[in-house]
Amino acid sequence: MQELLGDDYGNIYLYKNKDLSFTKYDSLGTQLGKVMLTFPYKIQSVTNPLNIVMFSENAQEIKFLDQNLNEIQKINLSGIFGFIKAVYAEDLQYAWLIDESNKTLIQYNFRSSSVISSFPFSINLQSLRDFLVYDNRIYILRDNAFEVYNATATLLFAKKLMDAKKLRRINNDILVFESQAVQKFDGKNISEIFRNESAKIVDKNNAGFLALIKDKLYLYQK
Repeated sequence: MQELLGDDYGNIYLYKNKDLSFTKYDSLGTQLGKVMLTFPYKIQSVTNPLNIVMFSENAQEIKFLDQNLNEIQKINLSGIFGFIKAVYAEDLQYAWLIDESNKTLIQYNFRSSSVISSFPFSINLQSLRDFLVYDNRIYILRDNAFEVYNATATLLFAKKLMDAKKLRRINNDILVFESQAVQKFDGKNISEIFRNESAKIVDKNNAGFLALIKDKLYLYQK
């Protein structure tokens, strides 16, 4: 299993890279939906379970799924841009794209198929795991580092990490997920807010922190 996510309604989502399946369960373990994917996808989050966003670098497309994991929209990027390395859907209208071939950061309105803004963004994209954009800052997650840039690609902050997995924004805080820990960046400093040395995967919802330990999922309340 590559990814575990929990929404704020107690539902659990599992993404398996072995068979490229994405499955939704309720808190009792009853399967609520399942989709078999043709290409590997990066699931952005399940914060809004009515519109789950996922991106495939291989297929160069963004998919939106509903609460039953049915596809409600697909956006093909290959005929519009160069090679898109990563996508961050800001909301249900705008997405930020990192175009690796043109070394640009693009704000794209996918509802109207129009480019809102484009910035030169010439940074090394090797080992890129995830990124997001918030308040004129670009947050980059690599396998072993967390970095913050401004719109001119100037490095503002950097911190080495162990086995980084994904980023998520909650209000003004940026959460950094590793295999066994969650760290919080408040705009100036990064600090650890959860760790479980036995966990294989950790996540967070509004009830607390989720940890997959062996074959059981545990919820640690705040």
